[in-house]
Amino acid sequence: MSWLSNKIGIARILLGLVAGIPLWFTIEMLTPSLTKAYTARVDLGINTLVGENYNTILRRAEAVARAAVQRNFDRDILVTDVSVIISVQHQGAIAPILELDVSRPRWRNNPDPQRWAKYFKAAKALLYFQGNLSSVDNSKFVENEPQTIEDGKQKTGIIDN
Repeated sequence: MSWLSNKIGIARILLGLVAGIPLWFTIEMLTPSLTKAYTARVDLGINTLVGENYNTILRRAEAVARAAVQRNFDRDILVTDVSVIISVQHQGAIAPILELDVSRPRWRNNPDPQRWAKYFKAAKALLYFQGNLSSVDNSKFVENEPQTIEDGKQKTGIIDN
């Protein structure tokens, strides 16, 4: 009798395993799997052209950043944010000139790189450009060094849009 109950116990276990596999498969097919969205980070470098001034290279950097953001959103549907840093090489010096960090919904509503770009103030000096920046909105520039401490909090110089 114990031999028969042992066989029945093994049969129950096997039946439970065999019945569980289709149940697991059905559940996996009916419920969507989780997808993970992520941020695409792009670092691009451009060289200045002969006779190009700082404002011209700034506009060209914005165009390159705009194309990079759009390309990343178009290429991968799981990308929720794109962060682009454009560095410029001029007379042997290399410095980051702008950072464009934007989410997909914000970009869809307003695909203007000037709206989302943060400019680095020190880039002009680091790249040996002379003159003023009268046509560039100075309120969007980012300090490269921490500013003064006010109310016990250190300002980073990053502008929130």
